[in-house]
Amino acid sequence: MADFQSLLEGLKAAAEPSRLRLLAICARGEFTVTEIQEIAGQSQPRVSRHLKLLCNAGLLERHREQHWVYYRVPQVGRGAELARTLLSIVPEDDPQIQLDRKRLDAVLDRRAEAARRMVAETGVGREIAHLEDEDRVDVLILRTLADEPVGELLDIGTGKGRMLRLVGERAERAVGIDISRAMLMLARSNLHSAGLDHLSVRHGNMYQLRFPDSSFDTVTIDQVLYQAEQPGEVLREAARVLRPGGRLLLLEFVTETTFGLFEQEHNDLAVIDEDLLAEWFTEAGLRRVVSSRLPGSPFPVVLCLARRLAQDEEAAA
Repeated sequence: MADFQSLLEGLKAAAEPSRLRLLAICARGEFTVTEIQEIAGQSQPRVSRHLKLLCNAGLLERHREQHWVYYRVPQVGRGAELARTLLSIVPEDDPQIQLDRKRLDAVLDRRAEAARRMVAETGVGREIAHLEDEDRVDVLILRTLADEPVGELLDIGTGKGRMLRLVGERAERAVGIDISRAMLMLARSNLHSAGLDHLSVRHGNMYQLRFPDSSFDTVTIDQVLYQAEQPGEVLREAARVLRPGGRLLLLEFVTETTFGLFEQEHNDLAVIDEDLLAEWFTEAGLRRVVSSRLPGSPFPVVLCLARRLAQDEEAAA
């Protein structure tokens, strides 16, 4: 009965021209009220009222990021299923839908330019080290994860969204978190350019993730630990939000015994070696199952796949 009532509420919420348009807009990514107002060409109070009704019906979800509130079609759940069903029969050649799409693209272009400008001005995201063959690494990452479904995915320290784009295509639900607003703006732009509007990014602290225990099947960490102040704490938080038996995929630069001048110039970086990684995995309740070394500059790269131990395994370890 509750499901039937939810269906009726969803249909009623969408059965209005402006709200159906807003639903189509928010299926293309996540947008603020101001952006939606500009795309739809309607007043802020009217847009806010429509958004509230759609959220109450489960057809949209909202999340706050500092001073902004973003709206989007949910990735999973009955509301997501109903929204996708309704949008599948919306005529793409409708003049109003096409006008909304044109305005939406203009908003996204402006957002992308603002992100590039912010990154250039702040220097956030500057690469200190890099992979020597990203294509080869990408193939290896997908091969490493191929044995099981990705399920629900969290990408910690998502940056420009590289790992989120790569693995998120195979996920039921995928979210990336980053502390930098500039990088989140850039990641959103990159996800849209790749046509991956079903993926999302959130502002978040990797030492205090805003997710309950056992929320994800897969967690990815891409070239983050060597710049972290407390790398072991990041792994402990990653393990906390993993479901028992869930997988952590880590791509990380590891240092050689000495690295001379580079160490003097970048003394804020964590000195990580594979023995230290092994200790952190154990302390976090993770068991490493795969490990590969790859070329990187100025450091080599290690690709690790670890699994969160079940409670009885942790007790026995």
